[in-house]
Amino acid sequence: MITAENLTRRYGDRDVVQDVSFTARPGRVTGFLGPNGAGKSTTMRMLTGLTTPSAGRSTVLGTDFRELSNPGRRVGVLLDASAQHAGRTGREILRLSSRLMGLPSRRVDDVLGTVGLSPAEAGARTRTYSLGMRQRLGLAHALLGDPEVLILDEPVNGLDPAGIRWMRHLLRTFADDGGTVLLSSHLLREVEAVADDLVIIGSGRILAQGSAEELLATPGTEVRSLDDGVLAAALTARELEVVRTGSGLRTSATAEEVGRAALDAGVVLTDLRPSAATGLEDLFFDTTAQHGREEISA
Repeated sequence: MITAENLTRRYGDRDVVQDVSFTARPGRVTGFLGPNGAGKSTTMRMLTGLTTPSAGRSTVLGTDFRELSNPGRRVGVLLDASAQHAGRTGREILRLSSRLMGLPSRRVDDVLGTVGLSPAEAGARTRTYSLGMRQRLGLAHALLGDPEVLILDEPVNGLDPAGIRWMRHLLRTFADDGGTVLLSSHLLREVEAVADDLVIIGSGRILAQGSAEELLATPGTEVRSLDDGVLAAALTARELEVVRTGSGLRTSATAEEVGRAALDAGVVLTDLRPSAATGLEDLFFDTTAQHGREEISA
C-alpha cells in the first residue's frame, strides 16, 4: 500500500507539487501519468524519501519510507536506470546490494534470470549497456529484495516490443500475487494494457483518479433505428446531445431515455447499447490539455 496525503513541494515561490493525494493498493497496478514537468518524478521522490515534502506526508506499507527497516527488502524502486556505477559489472552492482540487504548470493542469479540478462551481459561493465539493458538491471535491483511494493518511473523506456510485453507480464503477475505497483510511463497504450487504477497529474495537481474501468467508460448510448433522423430530432428536442455515426447515433442519453423518446416518436429501435469505452490516450489529452507544454506551430 502507498498513500500520499496532501503532498506539496515548493521551490522558492513555486509549487512543483500541490496537495497531491492518492492511494496505490495491493493487488493492483496504479498508472501515474502526466505531461513532462507535471510533478510525477518529484512526487515519486517524495514517496521514496529522496525529496522532503514542503507539506503533507506519504506512507509506504503504513510508515514513512525513511523509517522502514532495510527498505530494499520491502520496496523495490527504479527511478533512474542510468544511475549505476559505469565501471562495475551488472553482477557486481547486484552483489553489493544483496550484501547490504543481507540476502543470499543466489538471489543475484535469480533476479538476473528473471529480467533476462545473460551471464555475459551480467559480467559486462554497465558503461557498455544499452538503455534497455540498463532498464533490465534497474528492475533486477528493484526485485532483488523480493519486495511487496514496486515504485517504477519509466521502466519500459528503451525496451524493444518483446521487452515491453515481458515487462507488462511481470508487473501483472507481481500485482496478481498481491504486490502493489506504482508505474509512471509515457507509453500510454502499455499503461492502459496493465493498469487497474489511474492517477493523472498536471501542473503539480491531481486532475483525475480512479479505476481504469471508471475513467475510461464513456457515458451515453449508441443506438440504431428504422428512422435515425426522426429519433435524432426526438432526442434533440429533449435537450440531449446526439452525434451521427457511420452505423447510427451516439447520444448522451441513457438507454431508458432513448427508449422513451423512440416510443413517443413511434420509431422502432434495432440496436441499443452503452457507448464503447474511450481510450487512455483520449482521456489523457482531454484531461491534460491545459497543463502540458505548448507546441510551436510551423
